[in-house]
Amino acid sequence: MNKQRIYFPNLNGLRFIAAFLVIIHHIEQLKYIFKIDNYWTTIPFIEVIGFLGVVLFFVLSGFLITYLLLAEESSFKAISIRKFYIRRVLRIWPLYFMIVFLAFFILPNISFFTLPGFFNSKEALHGGFIIKLFLYLIFVPNLAVILIGIVPYASHTWSVGVEEQYYVVWPVILKYFKKYRLFVMLGIIFLYVFAVKIIELSCTDFIPHKVTVKAFLSTFNIDCMAIGGIFAILLFQKNKILNFVLNNYFFYSILLFVIALLLSGVTLPNFNAEFYALLFGVIILNFAANDKIKLSLENRVLNYLGNISYGLYMYHPIGIVLALVICMKLNFISNWLAYPLSFIFTIGLAGLSYNYFEAFFLKYKTKFSNIVSGKDTKE
Repeated sequence: MNKQRIYFPNLNGLRFIAAFLVIIHHIEQLKYIFKIDNYWTTIPFIEVIGFLGVVLFFVLSGFLITYLLLAEESSFKAISIRKFYIRRVLRIWPLYFMIVFLAFFILPNISFFTLPGFFNSKEALHGGFIIKLFLYLIFVPNLAVILIGIVPYASHTWSVGVEEQYYVVWPVILKYFKKYRLFVMLGIIFLYVFAVKIIELSCTDFIPHKVTVKAFLSTFNIDCMAIGGIFAILLFQKNKILNFVLNNYFFYSILLFVIALLLSGVTLPNFNAEFYALLFGVIILNFAANDKIKLSLENRVLNYLGNISYGLYMYHPIGIVLALVICMKLNFISNWLAYPLSFIFTIGLAGLSYNYFEAFFLKYKTKFSNIVSGKDTKE
């Protein structure tokens, strides 16, 4: 069967930007933990960009996965749920379990990677060790973080767990809800937001294991992925709304608006993730499908960093700690050294992992792909 290739320009660059925001957030957080001069509590921008970088990842994922599944259905008359799961396993699982293995069994035994004060001994990990490990192994690290506690060098994988939970249901939804898909996406958003709000009320105290349900819902964020799905459906269907959204003035206005909000550290009290997800969706759609915009993220550097962005996200806590500890040992604690070293180590680890570990699994992924995304096997 002939494979079809779909490539959206600029999205590799957006992947890197999402990872970049998270890395900056955690550099300042880890500087705070190491009691190094930091901006963790003084600049609102630093506080908000970590979660919003993850939201950008979620919207990108919803957009790409939805569009690719729709393209598969259109070209091959059906969505293969089995092949979809195999592709996701080959892309996500190897690196995810590598990080879990390192965080639970290797790094706690290396004094170089001890986080002072915040986590100063292996006992921090061993408190509830079995249940923590179990939750990570079944891809619900988001529950482990909220209900049991942090696992150094692995807790950031909560968002990967959320993506895996999303992947379980998404091909099923698109395969069996072929009509009114935009309304299905809107329904998912409404139901999720409603569930998050209603679980906060005392009248729902009768729900069994409410604490666990509440913890899960607070991190699931399938609404952000559904927002990405909406923009994918609009593009795939060539909806008339595109005449308004794919507009240079509208795009640049939204882009400048988002930059101003981020720099100001603006958050909304009730619908923060959804608000930013909608704005990110407009930006993603224009970068992907508006060939009239002059701003481009298409270049060799950003494409490479976008290709390894999963590794950047997964390895960055290790890279940052390596950098900070070296700075302290050199007695030269400066952002001019800490930031470049953090990125050098993170990019180095991600690049080695991509080429010599992840690539082994990715070469099998194309065998289960009727629609090939990008210039490689990334999606």
